[in-house]
Amino acid sequence: MPATRVPRVPAEERLFSLVLALLSTESGLTKSEILTNVQGYRQRFAAGGDNASLERQFERDKDDVRELGIPLETIETPGSSGNNQTLRYRIPKGEYDLPLDVRFTPDESALLSLAAMAWREGALSSDSRRALLKVRSAGDDDSRAGAIGMDAYAPRLRARDAAFEPLRAALDRAAAVRFDYITPGEHEARRRDVAPLALVQHGGRWMLAAHEPSTDSDKNYLLSRIVGPVTTYEPGRHPAPAGAGERTLAELDRLWSERTATIAVVPGSDAERRLGRRRDTTAQGDGVLVLHYVDPQILAEELAAFGPEVQVLEPADVRDRVLDRLRGLVADHGEVADHSEGVLRG
Repeated sequence: MPATRVPRVPAEERLFSLVLALLSTESGLTKSEILTNVQGYRQRFAAGGDNASLERQFERDKDDVRELGIPLETIETPGSSGNNQTLRYRIPKGEYDLPLDVRFTPDESALLSLAAMAWREGALSSDSRRALLKVRSAGDDDSRAGAIGMDAYAPRLRARDAAFEPLRAALDRAAAVRFDYITPGEHEARRRDVAPLALVQHGGRWMLAAHEPSTDSDKNYLLSRIVGPVTTYEPGRHPAPAGAGERTLAELDRLWSERTATIAVVPGSDAERRLGRRRDTTAQGDGVLVLHYVDPQILAEELAAFGPEVQVLEPADVRDRVLDRLRGLVADHGEVADHSEGVLRG
């Protein structure tokens, strides 16, 4: 008798369901309760069987949730210190509420709800929509997290990049692919011809691990930097080796653990709050954080977005990249200002 096929749950749906579950509990959920009940885990959970790969998936998902700036807490059970099986996880509603000085009119609230509903209708299954209703019904009427917080959360987990489905199809067909790609730090796209090895998610970003024949090397490509269509060719001639995804994630984790940057942030700033919640971030004194990263250019772009709230102390490579990014922004805005002034004079 053929084995029952386990339905596949998209990663963003699994993360969304995990956040909903952790928001709905005050005391927190154990890993066992999450794996056996939450959408995206329970379908793959084997009672009495080997769930090691599923547990590793949960560990990666925790990191991805924290990468999004969501305050996922770990709580030890009294009398069971150090026992990972009794740890409880939760997302405190108070810390994920909107700031007290943010208010919406009824019309604005309605528009936010409609936008969130449109996102969910296009990207989530009926199971997740039922989960949202269940969590909402469990909260009190005055809970801003229940009323607006859930809807405000929805757009933050956008559907996968447009390149995901054609790349997954190419992996299924053992085909090579061709696409235009903008390398971090550059502005012009270049054509890439590669043989896909695996699609992985690391640090909240989807990546394609692939072999590039022109350089005879394996590389990772951010799906968000693939522009235009993905075309396939030579189907059946480029099968991905077994375990390619696991090896890619292991290498990314190795780079992450080895590479750190020390930065100074303005106390109380958005940079301090968001960067302080990044995976494995540690604080060294007042306003100094040590961050882990994989790609220096990607980190530089992230840090530059905080403007004067961040100053890179080390390494020099990351500091120089941030300065180059900021100088480029100043130059671009200068060109826009010069053009606007010329139009006004004309």
